[in-house]
Amino acid sequence: MPGRNNSTLLSVSKIVPAPLLYADTHSSADMLYFGRVEVHDPFIALGVRGRKITVQSALEFGRVKKTGDFDVVLSRETWLARAQELYGPAAGVAEIIATLAGEYRLRHFRVADDFPAALYVKLTQLGLKLVFAGGLLFPEREIKTAREAGCIREGNRLCTVGYLAAEKILRAARIKGRTLSYQGKPLTSERLRFALETAISEQGGNPQDTIVSGGDQACDPHERGSGPLRPHELIIIDIFPRVVKTGYFGDMTRTYLKGRPSDAQRRLVATVREAQQRATKAIHAGVDGRLVHRTVTDYFSAAGYETRRGKNGSVGFIHGTGHGLGLAVHDPGRMSAVVPYPLKLGSVMTVEPGLYYPGLGGCRWEDVVQVTATGTKPLSRHPYNWEIK
Repeated sequence: MPGRNNSTLLSVSKIVPAPLLYADTHSSADMLYFGRVEVHDPFIALGVRGRKITVQSALEFGRVKKTGDFDVVLSRETWLARAQELYGPAAGVAEIIATLAGEYRLRHFRVADDFPAALYVKLTQLGLKLVFAGGLLFPEREIKTAREAGCIREGNRLCTVGYLAAEKILRAARIKGRTLSYQGKPLTSERLRFALETAISEQGGNPQDTIVSGGDQACDPHERGSGPLRPHELIIIDIFPRVVKTGYFGDMTRTYLKGRPSDAQRRLVATVREAQQRATKAIHAGVDGRLVHRTVTDYFSAAGYETRRGKNGSVGFIHGTGHGLGLAVHDPGRMSAVVPYPLKLGSVMTVEPGLYYPGLGGCRWEDVVQVTATGTKPLSRHPYNWEIK
């Protein structure tokens, strides 16, 4: 963001090598964070003694110079010609980077852990020393400013737009035996997903891979859902749209049922909601994410909901309690049983416990919070009215 990245680079450059990136902004949240401008093809960017420098083709040069957060925008055509003078007519990206390194008197860079392998090999052959970040290329990316929190809040507003569209359709749907009918046709996961994604797109969001999954399909948490939605069955809707203007994501999940829930379904839904509330209360700066996760697992166990793993899959609580959210839908930050992870002041986390039992169904509630010194600040808001008549 304006003003912050440059000073951060300046202080970091004293103790670690300069950052070097080669990626597009759709596949690399680091690149979007670094330059604050969308570019759909891979490009070169690097930090040089507190300044952010990029190399752009004629296609992108003017736009990046006007709208990006780079201090220096260089012509790819110019620097390719210089690289060809030094390395011959077959010079490409690696040789451009080596030429830049010579110009700026740099031989040592740090790169992201997913830096392109072939480019890594070529650059080392050209005499550059590259070290992997061994974690975040920009550790400060985990901490969200007020502006970033506002961008995430907007992503979650778009989630609400989607839920309102879905709820309207579910209310209008009619129960006909084992099917839900909407406007004279069976209501399917595909139809409901298209409707809510259209509503989000109309308001500046880019929803992808939205989950609308009912019945036993919802017992696989990442199953997108297909085919007819059934009355009296739990339906999980998980929406995580990207805000087109800023690149930040929202991420919320709600559970619904059209018809008459059983007592077992009511108890399942209430238990998951209580677990989410307990997890949220356990969050504050410095707490280990494993402890928050254990709050949920202990509560589920005490309530009689077992997690079992078998040869045909797992049932119960089979994923983490939450993850970071920002320029990536899975940003830095974890609340799970896997590794210690102290939550950082200002980080943004999802809180999303769930239970999944084929025959009964699946339920997940997900909201987003920013971590404070003593608790959390909510960044998402939508009712939990899951029973739809």
